[in-house]
Amino acid sequence: MKILICDDSMAMRRIVNRTLRQAGFEDHEVVEAENGKLGLETTETESPDLILSDWNMPEMTGIQFLEALRAKGDKTPFGFITTEQTPEMRQLAIETGADFLLPKPFTPAEMAEKIGNFLSE
Repeated sequence: MKILICDDSMAMRRIVNRTLRQAGFEDHEVVEAENGKLGLETTETESPDLILSDWNMPEMTGIQFLEALRAKGDKTPFGFITTEQTPEMRQLAIETGADFLLPKPFTPAEMAEKIGNFLSE
């Protein structure tokens, strides 16, 4: 299975990738994108099974990425890994089609709990 990590911070992409391995998902292929625009392009070329995205990014934000993805009819499971945790933002994410939000900072156990169901199907 393939996981797309979309975050403008290379350090955060590395942290997410490392945490995925620590959470028991080391056998999954990981691809990366540094903003929502590249994330959208990557979904077309790589067909990921799960997308993990930051909210705040240049070029195209995470929510814009999700909106564009869903507008194309793409139903790939999508989760935000973000510091954005206001009730309004959580509501917007769910209404737009996000499957979950994982607040930063996070542990391997929290990641496994949030994404395990999407990768075992």
